[in-house]
Amino acid sequence: MLNRIIGVSLVCLALSPASFAQKQSILLQIVKAEDERRWDDDLRKLLSNANPMIRKRATLAAGRIGNEDAVGALTTLLEKDADPGVRAMAAFSLGEVESESGANALLAVLKNNNGPIELRARSIEALGKIAGALPREKEARQRELGAAILETLKSETAQPVVLLGLTAALRARTNGAGPTIAKFLSHANPRVRADAANALARLRLKDGNDQLRRLLVSDLDPVVRANAARVLGVTEDKQSVDALLARATDDKDSRVRVSAIRALASVKDVSAAQPLLARGQALTQRNVSGNPPELNEIIEIATTLGRLRAPIEDDATVAWLRKLNETLNHRVPEIDQALARIAPVTYLSDFGAGDQAKRKVQEIILLDWRAASGLAAGLGEIAALPESASNKLELAATAQNLLRAMLDYRNSGLNINTLVAVHSERAIPDVLRALAAFKPPDLATVARAQMNESDVIVRSTAADLLGDLPPSEENARALIGAWAQTANDTLNDAALSILDALGKQKSDAANNQLKEALKSDDPLVRRRAATLLAANGQGDFSAQIGTVHSRNTDADYRRALARIGKNVRAVVTTSKGSFTIEFLPEAAPLTVDNFVQLAQRAYFRNVTIHRVVANFVIQDGDPRGDGNGGPGYQIRCEINQVPYERAAVGMALSGKDTGGSQWFVTHSPQPHLDGGYTVFGRVVAGMDVVDKIVRGDVIQSITIRPGPRRRS
Repeated sequence: MLNRIIGVSLVCLALSPASFAQKQSILLQIVKAEDERRWDDDLRKLLSNANPMIRKRATLAAGRIGNEDAVGALTTLLEKDADPGVRAMAAFSLGEVESESGANALLAVLKNNNGPIELRARSIEALGKIAGALPREKEARQRELGAAILETLKSETAQPVVLLGLTAALRARTNGAGPTIAKFLSHANPRVRADAANALARLRLKDGNDQLRRLLVSDLDPVVRANAARVLGVTEDKQSVDALLARATDDKDSRVRVSAIRALASVKDVSAAQPLLARGQALTQRNVSGNPPELNEIIEIATTLGRLRAPIEDDATVAWLRKLNETLNHRVPEIDQALARIAPVTYLSDFGAGDQAKRKVQEIILLDWRAASGLAAGLGEIAALPESASNKLELAATAQNLLRAMLDYRNSGLNINTLVAVHSERAIPDVLRALAAFKPPDLATVARAQMNESDVIVRSTAADLLGDLPPSEENARALIGAWAQTANDTLNDAALSILDALGKQKSDAANNQLKEALKSDDPLVRRRAATLLAANGQGDFSAQIGTVHSRNTDADYRRALARIGKNVRAVVTTSKGSFTIEFLPEAAPLTVDNFVQLAQRAYFRNVTIHRVVANFVIQDGDPRGDGNGGPGYQIRCEINQVPYERAAVGMALSGKDTGGSQWFVTHSPQPHLDGGYTVFGRVVAGMDVVDKIVRGDVIQSITIRPGPRRRS
């Protein structure tokens, strides 16, 4: 199994009886170089070490560091190393570097159909990553690499190559890929069928729809049925409505039901609305205020009804949604959005009129920022009403007035006492984005005013909005003026957003500020500034990116590496029950150590699970609760070869090396995440609990339980 190779390799390196101390020292050297993103002669020399395990581990480090200067050495290993595992790791690492200069060597591997399976699998995977990363001006080269991937798939029978090849075809996005991918829908292995359907869904290709209709009804594997539903939905397959409705209401697996419900929203057949409403009403016979597992399905039904019924104010649907919204106190934005689509007049009238309505929404933001975010999502939906909607201009004006009242909550004059901090400011980013949907003429003025706020995410959102507007000297001055405040932020969101917005101003003053950002202590800020300056034709400043000044010490590295070969687990207790994570320190030692350290200081205690996407992931670890929080630092990615199967535990990112405290668990295989997000554990007990978790559930505690050493 390919997913076992990397872990076994690192265990062998750590536990080899000869020169144990020396090899531990080498592993420390490698991990430290990775953490500092430092490609140098010391690491280069390890690529020629006599021990293949050391060569292999150093090769992985070269890929993780991502320096294009390593491509030559990696190519030599790919072509000439005597150890097949080292050659396969060289292919994987070339994919991580994503440099076109490594592609020809990978193409040569694929032309040799008799090469080792692991080498061919990692080579086709790497070609997909390289093709997917090529800029628009390299479109011809992208087509060439994509064609090679498809040619390999046409003749390939080895399952590891097929699986990684399907994801490679997805990443390469080659024209005409549909027939080649669709042939795998009849494969004997359900995982191959599921991955083929996943690729077709993400590419929105209908080449296999005849077969997918049959799989939706009869396949024994729920992931295959769920992925079949996804494809039929995104391709708007009208012939599948009855089958999708049957899966949406009767399938035994919730993953299939939610995928079929979403598909019906895309197919847009209104005949599905009444059966879905009946299903929703049946699910809400019990009290939904306590976050029952059925809430995930209820949210999907509400969303789909919002798309199928709009703009028809069906009384029964509106009544069901209004009751839901009241019970859940606006904490589910999808319900607000559905109501606003179906019954905008009724939705707005529920807040009253004039000053009464303004006072109502200000009370909401002062009492419950999550409810205010849901309300903002609903009000923003008014902007998307069709031009044919009656009174659209009047409705839009009312919605904007309410959003502006929410922005002005501090001047409301309301005196509301609560026993806990409300954090009203956390709703403001959603309010700003909702207001921006109406494209008001004073949006720049509104956004510039928010650049003075203390909350980093508010300033980040305001900068994003300014960046989306036409360049102006006034906006550039506001962005430059706000830069100084980022020095005191524990999160770098505002700094990065300000840089992005400055990059779009195209002025000398803006470019000079980008050059000042190259002096930042944050490597992500330096990298972003250099990228933007290059895009603006200001020259190559990549030499000023430098290495990362890591917060880790040698003691931290040794502690992390000491877990290799040991069985270390975490028991996660939630408001729905407990599940157990087994960590993978061989594959991601520093990521595991970061999680363990946070857990041991109770960082995750009473943190709300802020994101649940049914049949995808649950995501946790944000103390803010809005998806933007973190521990105040970033950790480097430790990309590895462990696949995102069901129950994989990964580190959430907003870009390379932006991990911190947010992590997720997958409900089903997600091959498109492989090699892009760090896998650092897997749930080994309690996946039934994970499946029941809904947005708003709480992590009550995480207990780390060291175990005995594993056998190598």
